[in-house]
Amino acid sequence: MAETRLRLDKWLLSARFFKTRGVALDAIKGGKVELNGHKPKPSKTVQVGDKLKITQVHRTVEVTVLILSDKRGNAEQAQTLYQLDSEVLNQRKPTADMALMGYRDKGAGRPTKRDRRKIDKLDW
Repeated sequence: MAETRLRLDKWLLSARFFKTRGVALDAIKGGKVELNGHKPKPSKTVQVGDKLKITQVHRTVEVTVLILSDKRGNAEQAQTLYQLDSEVLNQRKPTADMALMGYRDKGAGRPTKRDRRKIDKLDW
């Protein structure tokens, strides 16, 4: 039986935008998901043809809903549920003022536990 409506949080889970339904709920409540230009509630129903804008930590995507499914499948099945309209990666370079806030490039600064063990193994 083909569904005509499905809860937004269930669809986001089955489309693999979020790892759990709880994380999807938090994202919707936090305003990270827009449905047709509006900030919906988690129980809002999604229909085929709806436009979603999803903001995640590492990217912002705009998708069109093609298929409704509440079953979480593999990544290939999930990609058939929507059409990717646009994707913007949110990978920004650290600015100079981030150094004042304690930002440090990976590998710079104090040695890690693994690095200390390597140093200890060296013969002096």
